[in-house]
Amino acid sequence: MTSTTLLRERLRRAGIHNVVTVAPATGGLAALAGTATRVGAPPVFVKAFADPPADDVFIAEADGLVALRELGGVTTPDVILANQELIVLSTLSSRPRNETFWEQFAHALARLHTTTTHPRFGWHRDNWLGRRPQRNSWSDDGFAFFAENRLLRWLGEPRVDAALDAGDRAALERLCHRLPELLPDRPACLTHGDLWAQNVMATADGEPALIDPAVSYMWADVDLAHLWSTSPPPEARRFFDVYAELTGLDRHWQDRMPIIQLRQHLAVIAQFDDDWGAADQVRATLAPFRTRT
Repeated sequence: MTSTTLLRERLRRAGIHNVVTVAPATGGLAALAGTATRVGAPPVFVKAFADPPADDVFIAEADGLVALRELGGVTTPDVILANQELIVLSTLSSRPRNETFWEQFAHALARLHTTTTHPRFGWHRDNWLGRRPQRNSWSDDGFAFFAENRLLRWLGEPRVDAALDAGDRAALERLCHRLPELLPDRPACLTHGDLWAQNVMATADGEPALIDPAVSYMWADVDLAHLWSTSPPPEARRFFDVYAELTGLDRHWQDRMPIIQLRQHLAVIAQFDDDWGAADQVRATLAPFRTRT
C-alpha cells in the first residue's frame, strides 16, 4: 500500500469521505503525511504512521498544538480531527524566504518563552518525539529533569547502544552530574520541543506558524539549540540577534548549545538508521567528559 493510499484509507475510516486526491508531503522524517483535496471543502493536512507506536501519539500532538496557541500565543494549524490512527489539520504554507519573516518569528518565540514561565519542569502528560516517547514527569529541578528525561533516557535504545561505547555512556553520565556547573539555572517555560527549521511554516498571510510539537515546560534553550544546530537558512541570520535582544539572552548562549542539543542528537540516533552525523556530534561533545579530571 502506498503512503497516499494509506492516508486516504485512514481518512475514510475517520469519516472523511469527500477526498478526491492525497498529495504526499515532503520534509517529514517519522510519519507519512500529505495534503488531501476534498469536494466542497477546503484541503486538509493529514498525518499517520503505517504502524502507530501508541494509541495516544496524535492525541498528544493535538494537545501540544492547542497549548502553543492558547498558552503561548503561537500560531498553529487548527486541529480538525485527532484519533488513534491519524491527525487532520488545516493547511499551512511554505515560509517566505526573507529576513522579515524570521524577525517576526523571533518575536513570536520570545513571546512564547517569556510569557509562559512555570514553577516546575515537565508536562501534564508524556508525549512523543517522532516515534519515541518523551517523558515529562514533573520536577522542581531543571538539571535533574534534563538529565533523566532528555539525556539518560536514550541509553538503552538499541541504536544508541550500538552507536555509543562504554566510554561514551560513562561520559554522558559525568556530563549529567556536572550540569549545574555547565549550564545557567534558568526557569521553565513552554517549549515547542522539536523546533528545527522544517517545523516552522507560514499562514496564508505569511505569518510564522509551528507544527509537530513535543511540548513541555523546559528551558527555552532547547528550542534555541535545535534551530541553531540544524542549519537554519541564510535569511534567518537576524533571528538569533532579535531573539537575544527581546529575551535578554546572555552573551555566552552559543557556548552551551552543543550540550543542550545532545538531547536531539540522541533522539535522532535512536530513531533512524542514517543519523546524519548525530553520533559524531555526540562523541565530540562528550569528549571532554570521557576521563575524570
